[in-house]
Amino acid sequence: MYGRHGSLALLAGVVLAAGSARSQEFDDLVERGSQLFHSEIGCHVCHAPTGEGLVGPSLLFGPTPVDIFDQLENNPVMGVIVSEMDPSDDDLAAISMYIRTLAGLPLEAGLPQMWLGDLETVRASRGPDIEFEKTARDLQIEAIETFESLQATWTRRSREGSLLSHYDAQVLATYDPGEPKFTPEPGKTYFYENVGASSRPAVLFEGYELPTSSSVVVGDAETREVIASYMLPESLRGAVHTTVVSPDGRHVYIVGPRPAGAAELTGGGIGPDRPAWVGRLGTSATLIKVDAVTLQPVAQIDIGGRLHHGQVFRDYVLLDMFGRDQGGLALMLLDPDTDEIVGGVLDSDLGGYAYTVWTDPDYEYIYALMEPAGYAPGRATGMFSAIAMYQGRLMAMRPYWIAKINPDTWEVEAEFPIPGYRPNWALVDSAKEYIYVINTMSNAAKMDIETGEVIWTNGTGIGPYGGSLNADETELWIADKGEAAGHYGRTLTVIDAESGQHLDTLYGAYMVDHVLLAPNGREMWATSNAEGRLYVYDAATRELIEKIDMPGNGDAHGLAWVHYDEHGVPRTVRDQGNFHNGVNPMRGTALDY
Repeated sequence: MYGRHGSLALLAGVVLAAGSARSQEFDDLVERGSQLFHSEIGCHVCHAPTGEGLVGPSLLFGPTPVDIFDQLENNPVMGVIVSEMDPSDDDLAAISMYIRTLAGLPLEAGLPQMWLGDLETVRASRGPDIEFEKTARDLQIEAIETFESLQATWTRRSREGSLLSHYDAQVLATYDPGEPKFTPEPGKTYFYENVGASSRPAVLFEGYELPTSSSVVVGDAETREVIASYMLPESLRGAVHTTVVSPDGRHVYIVGPRPAGAAELTGGGIGPDRPAWVGRLGTSATLIKVDAVTLQPVAQIDIGGRLHHGQVFRDYVLLDMFGRDQGGLALMLLDPDTDEIVGGVLDSDLGGYAYTVWTDPDYEYIYALMEPAGYAPGRATGMFSAIAMYQGRLMAMRPYWIAKINPDTWEVEAEFPIPGYRPNWALVDSAKEYIYVINTMSNAAKMDIETGEVIWTNGTGIGPYGGSLNADETELWIADKGEAAGHYGRTLTVIDAESGQHLDTLYGAYMVDHVLLAPNGREMWATSNAEGRLYVYDAATRELIEKIDMPGNGDAHGLAWVHYDEHGVPRTVRDQGNFHNGVNPMRGTALDY
């Protein structure tokens, strides 16, 4: 073993070898440096196996042990090296010698001896380690500040047993869907985008005027062109979030207004089952069901809240809610054939507020990302806490967690605390081994889907939101929206899915909030809330290859793809939750277009 400081047992052999053939001790020193450099938490993680640099700079200038020691002492990023490797002076000399081999620099036998002398001088001149008194608050924080302490003391939040609850969805109005806006072609794939009326004029152009209502947009996935759109009547305008398409690709769902808006649409028929619905003004919003070919409404449905996110789940659509009515559900399964809610869960039974919900490629479980109550009234708790944290008005928050729900029994089978604050996006890998979680407070984590063990956690761009794995699942792409931070985030962060290390930062649209791998497995599509565009990237080269303007630059929310087979039969093949209906590039079944 090498001594902690200045042990010369190994290096003496190197000094004696000066001017002669390279000694075994010399080779042992270089080999020791190679082992340390390439160890699990070694230099290669940040500086690449070649030393050319990744998140850290290039090392090919040949840093001396003093250079490395200075970084260990003063660079907080190097803290993991200090705590996990704790290199001796001999270790630093060995690493420096190995780096010189990577850089093609000469290996003079006298260098290690000289370096050790320099290190002794530097150590002698550094300041003392000062002990400071800890206050009572300091001691309280120390007891809870590590994620390990949270895992060790986790207390189940959700109620035991079946959490199945129901809400009586009501069709408030039905409408004539009108004429087709486009003619789907057999063998073609189309993308759908729900577009709101809340883009940011400040990031567009002088004189820009917002659209007057929400729209449903359809485009050709191969040519990346918008081919048709329909703007809803202003009486049906809602605060749009997400794009949901039924499993059979025949209907799109978009947020509508509070129920009073139904009476204002001429030609609509009011649903007979709820004649007193006009007085139910406490409803957060309604759901507008749209024909996927005419792009016009066919029904307005009261589902007990305002839709947040949605995705295909088995023969249903899985929805989570922004606002909830009295008795409204946090998450639900909606039958697209009957417009009925077949089941769901209340926040009160989960022990916190469900923010978004996700599933795995085989629809085995529902994963609800949970927020602690109390930072603001009701459903606003997570956003207000994140804003307060970014602004420095909160120093810490209560834990956030994942609730793993069995949709067959409606029981919570497991809960996993999250490393970081305010999880908003989750995705499960194709083998169902890991779940990737993205947090508003600018970090992402990879977790074991069975145990909740954290494989890695690392920083992202500011206020991240959506994310996607690439086709071979080696990269995690993250949309840096600026969520809760008061910023118009406009980058995408690319992370190595195996190690969690940063690979690239890409230029993106303002407030880019979703990023999804396309059904062809070759493109990443990102949506912009602020400038009303879709950005399309080559998933292999990471180059921006297309910008697609939404009609009127309305703010884009969510994204879904529908494929028509050779017989002209549609099926939804991709939405923000997963790939569907036999298409999944991560399992080797990409669409060729």
